[in-house]
Amino acid sequence: MHPVLKLVTQRVALGILLLLAVSVLIFAGTQILPGDVAQAILGQQATPQALANLRAQMGLNQPAYIRYFQWLFGVLHGDLGKSLANGQDIATEIGGRLANTLFLAGVSAAIIAPLSVLLGLVSALYEGRWPDKVLSAITLATVSLPEFLLGYILMFFLAVEYPIAPSVSTVFDSMSFWEKLHAVTLPVMVLVLVSVGHTMRMTRAAILNVMQSAYIETAELKGLRPFRIIWRHAFPNAISPIVNVLMVDLAYLVVGVVVTEVVFVYPGMGQYLVDHVAKRDVPVVQAVGLIFAAVYIGLNVVADVVSILANPRLRHPK
Repeated sequence: MHPVLKLVTQRVALGILLLLAVSVLIFAGTQILPGDVAQAILGQQATPQALANLRAQMGLNQPAYIRYFQWLFGVLHGDLGKSLANGQDIATEIGGRLANTLFLAGVSAAIIAPLSVLLGLVSALYEGRWPDKVLSAITLATVSLPEFLLGYILMFFLAVEYPIAPSVSTVFDSMSFWEKLHAVTLPVMVLVLVSVGHTMRMTRAAILNVMQSAYIETAELKGLRPFRIIWRHAFPNAISPIVNVLMVDLAYLVVGVVVTEVVFVYPGMGQYLVDHVAKRDVPVVQAVGLIFAAVYIGLNVVADVVSILANPRLRHPK
């Protein structure tokens, strides 16, 4: 087997094993929660016979390991179970909300990726001068602000004082692309502001680290312009850590949007999770948690694979 193909296969296999381990933790975490699911559904006035019947119907009278393997078998066949709150199929309910979350994450990523790399290049080009200091101060301030606080600040100024975007980001299937884009203006701005700083600062650090190499000094002695040296010689060799942090940011955009979706009442996976946590809907919590874990692990595996393909030194660790 080719060394590159072998390394990629190992990364994918490790990702699958990690996801399997996470599924065990998710299932175990929901099982050790205090309280009785049957009691929560039927209420305090339920008779012991009614509680026993409901537990048998939900399979709660079986050992935990049997319930785990039944749940895992269903997940592998596309069956995420049924919601305890409304009896609806979870996979069907999640479909539309996952599409909404991916739309919000995709629009944000389309802005974050080029903007953060460009700002990182500019910051590295003007290291120690006022553009570098201004960019570092602004991005550090936005990264330090909690999402909910930043969301309410933007909501006050851009939806109340100067109404250019809606404060409630509701989207429907019947809306056009541009209508949806207008609806998600404020949550996209929040996600961009809290995420762009990480990638920008990583890009700057990676490029400055490469700029200390001997071949960069040779390019400078040849009289090449600073921006050309950074773009053509330093940036390609600094791409590996930049890709890694970009993938982490993309994973955050899908997995970490819970607070942003709740603030703007956006009908995505985060809002769906919060609604059903309040109802103690364990199957929904398990399903959403597993999907979030799969997205996060999958994007990190992609980052590893891209790093291996982009950096020849990683193909030969010895």
